[in-house]
Amino acid sequence: MITIGSVTNRIDTMPLDARKTRRVMSETILGWSGRALVAAVWISALLFGLYIIAFYAGTLAEGRMERWNDVVVGLYDPNKPAATVGLSVHFATGGIILILGCIQLIGSLRDRFPTLHRMLGRIYVICAILAGLGGLASILIKGTVGGTVMDIGFGLYGTLMVLAAVQTYRYARAGRVAEHRAWSIRLFALAIGSWLYRMDYGFWMLMTGGLGHGPAFRGPFDRVMAFFFYVPNLLVAEAFIRGRARATSPVVRLAASAALFAASAFILIGTFYFMKFYWAPAILERIIG
Repeated sequence: MITIGSVTNRIDTMPLDARKTRRVMSETILGWSGRALVAAVWISALLFGLYIIAFYAGTLAEGRMERWNDVVVGLYDPNKPAATVGLSVHFATGGIILILGCIQLIGSLRDRFPTLHRMLGRIYVICAILAGLGGLASILIKGTVGGTVMDIGFGLYGTLMVLAAVQTYRYARAGRVAEHRAWSIRLFALAIGSWLYRMDYGFWMLMTGGLGHGPAFRGPFDRVMAFFFYVPNLLVAEAFIRGRARATSPVVRLAASAALFAASAFILIGTFYFMKFYWAPAILERIIG
C-alpha cells in the first residue's frame, strides 16, 4: 500500500537534481494555488463587502434596521439599542476589513508601498478588533438567534478575531515579519468567516433543501455551522503557512495546493450564486435608489 511516508522516503532517496526539481515544482504549484485563492477571495470578499455596506450600513443610515430581520429573523431588536450599536459596529467594520484584507495580501503592493501597507494595516487591525468586540457585545447583551451553541461558537469566533488582530499588530511592531505575516493570514481567514457563513448556508440550501436547518437556527446543521464557518478557514490558513516553509516536503506542499485550489473553486461557484440572487440586487438597489 502506498502511503505518504513511503512517497516521502522515495523523494528523499532521489538524486539531488531530481529532488531540487520536485521542490521547485511543488513550491511553484503552491504559489499559484495561493494566488488563485487570494484572487477568488479578493473578488468575492470585495463584492460581499460592498453588499454589507450597501444593505446593512445603508439601512442603518436610513433608520430602517428592521430590514435586517428580512435576512435573519430577530437580528434587530428595537428594545435593545446597545445590542443594535454592537451589531452596527460589527457590520460596518466587517465590510471594511473584507475590502482592506484583500488589499493587504497583495505582495507587490506591500513591497512597493510599505508606508501605505502600514497605514492600511493599522486601519485593518482596528476595524478587526471593533468587529470582534461589536459582535461580542451583541452576544453578551441579547445573545444570538441560535441559542447557547451559537452563542459559544460566535463568541469564540469574535474572541479569536480580536486575538489575531492583536497578534498581527504586535509582531509587526516587533519587526518579526514571518510571525506577522502568519498571524495576518490567520486574521484574514477569520475576517472572511461571516462571508463564508452565508456561502455555506447557500450551498447547503441549494443541495439539500435545508436539511437539518431549524427555523430558529437550532437544528443539527445550524449547530455545526456555529463553528464550521471559521474553523476550516483556519485549517486552510495553517496549511498555507506551513506549506510555505522551505523545510516542508513536496508531498505536503502538493496536498496544501490541492486544498487551496478546491477552496478557490468553492468560492467562485458560491460567489456566482450569491451575486445573482442576493448581493447584486441589494447593491443595485442602493445605487439606483
